Amino acid sequence: QLQLSESGGGVVQAGDSLRLSCEASGRNISANAMGWFRQAPGKQREFVAAIGYGNGGRYYAPAVQDRFTISRDLATQSLYLQMDRLEPKDTAVYYCVTSRKLITPNTKQMTWGQGTLVTVSS
Repeated sequence: QLQLSESGGGVVQAGDSLRLSCEASGRNISANAMGWFRQAPGKQREFVAAIGYGNGGRYYAPAVQDRFTISRDLATQSLYLQMDRLEPKDTAVYYCVTSRKLITPNTKQMTWGQGTLVTVSS
């Protein structure tokens, strides 16, 4: 059974950097797309970034463009999100996802991790 496990969340100050990691286990997902979503307190879950199968194209939400970088390591089935110049509005639970389809804000068929909390203080 495919499982995703996130790590790397924590409490940081505005302007700091943080790197999230996600490890996939239970199935080979080298042909899958992977991505990150987040959910802030009291808000709906939203798309953050995605990377295509293999090390394909990268896509970002406008709110994180130029501050966040998504990458993956096919050998270890790991996904990363480097977050720089963090802002209080980035505070959310961050979820790792994977799908055999292209990951967009509207993709339905995805496997989700349990999430990791990022808190950015001002």
